[in-house]
Amino acid sequence: MEVEQELDLLSHLIPADHFVTAFSTSTHLVHAKVVHVDLDDKKLGAHKVSSRTKHERVRPPASSHNRSRAPDKAWEAVYPKGSLNPSGDIPGGFGLYLNGPPAFAKQLETAKEAIFSYRMMLQDDWEWVKGGKLPGIFGGVGDLAYACTGGRQEKRCQCFDLRAMWRAKAEGELYAYLPLTEENKDRLTSVPPKSVSNNDYGISVGRGAFDLKKALGNWVTIAFRVKLNNLDCNDGELEMWVDGESVIKCDGLSFRSEKDGKIKGMHFQTFFGGNGPEWASPKEQKAWFSDITGAILC
Repeated sequence: MEVEQELDLLSHLIPADHFVTAFSTSTHLVHAKVVHVDLDDKKLGAHKVSSRTKHERVRPPASSHNRSRAPDKAWEAVYPKGSLNPSGDIPGGFGLYLNGPPAFAKQLETAKEAIFSYRMMLQDDWEWVKGGKLPGIFGGVGDLAYACTGGRQEKRCQCFDLRAMWRAKAEGELYAYLPLTEENKDRLTSVPPKSVSNNDYGISVGRGAFDLKKALGNWVTIAFRVKLNNLDCNDGELEMWVDGESVIKCDGLSFRSEKDGKIKGMHFQTFFGGNGPEWASPKEQKAWFSDITGAILC
């Protein structure tokens, strides 16, 4: 039974048949190719950390479902009453970028395909309001890879950013910023059950493909895979899993138009919003994030 649990956790955090190398902050994930890393900013290569919010390392509350192998350390996100996106008057959640421990980050510079994942839990009485963002994966050309979100239009061909998002009533989706090409728009907006192109912002991909009610008082695993396109080809791929189940998948994409376009790591950001007071958290709420994992497939 113990071995089955280990294999299950591996398939949730790294849902791939094979990988070259990986790291994880999970103390329960044991594999010859996985290097254990402490849940620590410096050791994870965290940078561009938001100065308006905190992500304190805490012992998370016990899972209400009493599942085994629950994390014993987590980053705690606090969303004060009235908090909104990072530019709002009341900051909430937290935000940073990370590319993994040094050896992994070095190999990531030449990687064509990678998976990044984490486990998350929301407080039991979480209120969804209209929606909010959860961590994901990002990349691009040098420093242009950063700040790809928030309605950015300039040099969008040199960055990409894929984050999970919750909507009202716990509907889940992938919120995607990719180079602004008609091919990308056509492919992403064709993903079921519903995908919407938001003027001047990203594309809501696969809205309703998963339900985040299961994260209320319970650990849920979110994983993302990106396979970069070959230059001058629309053959890139993205995929998203929830608890080891593939919920969103799309191919025929372009993530880059030059060889310096790279997979950079994780955009580890979470907040309520959207824009406008109708998106704000109605009370102080908390979420926990742990078992941060990265794997290079090729």
